[in-house]
Amino acid sequence: MKRRELLDLAKQLYTEDEIFELELAIDFATHAHYGQKRKSGESYITHPLAVAGILIDWAMDIDTILAGVLHDTIEDTDATLDEIESLFGHDVAFLVDGVTKVGRARAGMKNLENYLPQTTDNLSKLLVAVSQDVRVIIIKLADRLHNLRTLKYMSEEKQKKIAKESLDVFGRMADRLGMGQVRMQIEELAFSYLDPHEFNHLRNIMKKRLGKSTRKLGAVRIEVEKRLKNENISFEINGRVKSIYSLYKKLKKVNGNIDDIYDLMALRIIVNTNEDCYRVLGILHSMYQPMIARIKDYISVPKPNGYQSLHTTVITPNKHIVEFQIRTYEMHEYAERGLAASFHYHDQKSSKDYTRKRKISQLPPQLQWITRLQEIAQQLTNNEEISREQLNIDLFNDRIFVYSPKGDIYNLPEGSLPLDFAYLIHTDIGKHAYAFKVNGSIQAFDKPLANGDMVEIITRKTTIPKKEWLDLTITSHARSKIRNQLKRNTSVGALETLVRTNEIIRRKTKTDRNESKNACN
Repeated sequence: MKRRELLDLAKQLYTEDEIFELELAIDFATHAHYGQKRKSGESYITHPLAVAGILIDWAMDIDTILAGVLHDTIEDTDATLDEIESLFGHDVAFLVDGVTKVGRARAGMKNLENYLPQTTDNLSKLLVAVSQDVRVIIIKLADRLHNLRTLKYMSEEKQKKIAKESLDVFGRMADRLGMGQVRMQIEELAFSYLDPHEFNHLRNIMKKRLGKSTRKLGAVRIEVEKRLKNENISFEINGRVKSIYSLYKKLKKVNGNIDDIYDLMALRIIVNTNEDCYRVLGILHSMYQPMIARIKDYISVPKPNGYQSLHTTVITPNKHIVEFQIRTYEMHEYAERGLAASFHYHDQKSSKDYTRKRKISQLPPQLQWITRLQEIAQQLTNNEEISREQLNIDLFNDRIFVYSPKGDIYNLPEGSLPLDFAYLIHTDIGKHAYAFKVNGSIQAFDKPLANGDMVEIITRKTTIPKKEWLDLTITSHARSKIRNQLKRNTSVGALETLVRTNEIIRRKTKTDRNESKNACN
């Protein structure tokens, strides 16, 4: 992207003063990167401008756009953080510094098992930066997306390495932020480099199948449009094509039988309200035969990343199987852009207000995992041992929602055990956990929880943590609390033993004195 293209794009969203700031940032970055080239042979400045362009497409606030333009200046040029703060303010400098730390931490994560001080220090600073302002990782996602789009200029070895990291880390991070469209783009590009043969094979299959599906769906779409208009429902309807990487993962679950996959192409209906979503669902089921097992209500029970929609699969009179997704415009916006949808430039609250002035615990339930960033950063700062495997569990594992009897929703890594849930609610509740009821039935301490479980914790004051509990938890949060409680119990026990010993000595000394005194008398 060139300077003029970026400015023309920005003028559609930002004020004159903000555009002036953007021009200054472009000039600063252009001067700082002068003479630098990318592997493609283009001037290096084309990359940060492209990153800023992606962020504008996501309608991020102006500070994020400025940081996107400047994100490589600290690491790759003679520019300093003080210069950036002086020219563009504290928030922009904070974001640029955070994005810089992402790169440094990633470079060191492969050595995390060795606990090199500089590695854990970089990683803890990274986690602090991301947990304080999630825009840091949003900028890095834009950076990674553009790098994937230009990956063809790298060596094959680097292509594979970057593609794998993109799937393992950045695709999952986009999913955690609810940025479905970004996740899909990252996964699709990365997969095309990791396994080009399989990618092309599945792409050819998709082309053949979609030709037939498009004709069938066209007739169904006309029928549905006519019926919804007759019902006076305001709506939009469009097609959704399954991504190649999603197809790849789905085929692994059905033993490679593509005939068992009914959602290669689906019809998406977008309406104004939740009530309209359910009305449309009822209308579709009155028109076609629903496949009961494939009706999913992600509005009442959202996916752990916050995704909401109604899904249903129906059989038409012509025996065609069609999937529908029904959602509101707000749900659709979140499904496409996730947390980035909260940072519109015209919001009354700035993104700084959104991420810093609110407690992390007050963020939507699907983003509760952000609190783990802060806790893990603190654990690393305190030199607590956290393995790379543990980090993957806490930050990158698939997530589940678990409910308390009061209906509160808690976000946990998949595979979490009842004690993980207890300690997430409160340390003292975990400490005195005696038994667990899951969906009304007693459940063993070693049986993993499932998405949607309702968990009741039965406590007893006499219950205290045992060393074995460390093997009955998977989250570092619970394990850290248990270790601290075990140490405290050991210290208290030792102190009580010392007090009892001293009391025995005191009493014995007093008895000896009395006996000696009586002997003298």
